[in-house]
Amino acid sequence: MDRVSSPDGVSIAYREAGRGSPAVLLHPSGLSQAVWRTFGYVDALRDDHRLVMPDFRGHGHSGKPHDPAAYTMDRLVGDIIAVIDELGLDRVSIVGYSLGSRAALTFAATHPDRLDRLVLGGTSSRALKGAFDDLFFPGCVAVLRDEGTAAFLEGWQRQRGTTLDPGSRAAFEANDATALAAYMTSVDAEPGVPDDDLAEITSPTLAFVGSQDGGRLEDTRHVAATIPGCRLLVVDGTDHATTLAATAEVLPAIREHLAAR
Repeated sequence: MDRVSSPDGVSIAYREAGRGSPAVLLHPSGLSQAVWRTFGYVDALRDDHRLVMPDFRGHGHSGKPHDPAAYTMDRLVGDIIAVIDELGLDRVSIVGYSLGSRAALTFAATHPDRLDRLVLGGTSSRALKGAFDDLFFPGCVAVLRDEGTAAFLEGWQRQRGTTLDPGSRAAFEANDATALAAYMTSVDAEPGVPDDDLAEITSPTLAFVGSQDGGRLEDTRHVAATIPGCRLLVVDGTDHATTLAATAEVLPAIREHLAAR
């Protein structure tokens, strides 16, 4: 695990694997860069790509500020820039899921000269007020902040009606509940990425989403319809928590998209 200091002094941890054209993999909320190895993305992509996998601040092995002001999307993108600058990478492709895809959209809008190809999973460009209530359960941020991770996971499982997979559970349990709640509080106030900015993205883009992913299905459809030339993959029968693990459908599309020239 390597580290770099962000512009505001937060320690950002990251791992590398493979060789070839550089691709940054950005994980979902509450998890860490380990998700890419757990679900087989590293093994599938490492022969053709130099994979760079940071832990977002507040997650995994990165620093965990307790102030919501530390988690603006601009700061998350600043962390990505700090990592790729440390590695001397001028341009990268980005694969992001959920939180990772929102950060990738902001990166695409603010640093188009640093972006090669773009993959957005379970994404949204809209203002994120109430997004975590939709993704997990109503009042989830307050439960996480006041009652802790165990109560949060119990509420999420109750809302889904199914048991959370062991890998995701372990990743959530490894987090600092106060820091994660601060991150969620900040993201809840994010204003969104304007359609005009989406329409100016020129990097070749692939978007994917589960057919059972609630509001994110329509959000992803909107993003795909607004980014010029964006390809859309809808994965049948998966929701927001299970689409990333649907590698039989998702990985071939990502490999083809990243390899195309």
